[in-house]
Amino acid sequence: MARFCTLCGKDSIAGFNPQSVGMNRVRAHRRFRANLQPTVIAVGTTTKRVLVCTRCRRTASKGA
Repeated sequence: MARFCTLCGKDSIAGFNPQSVGMNRVRAHRRFRANLQPTVIAVGTTTKRVLVCTRCRRTASKGA
């Protein structure tokens, strides 16, 4: 499965690790990934298991 939210399309972004205190200014690359959770969504008369970010999951649970 792809690592993005099925509902809103949220994806991972690139960034840097936090810097240490002092003279150490090494910037290591890292990925900030979306918090994706497997969720069962009703599509018509069937159900489908998809990856959804936690924000969309909360919104869907409120019935919006």
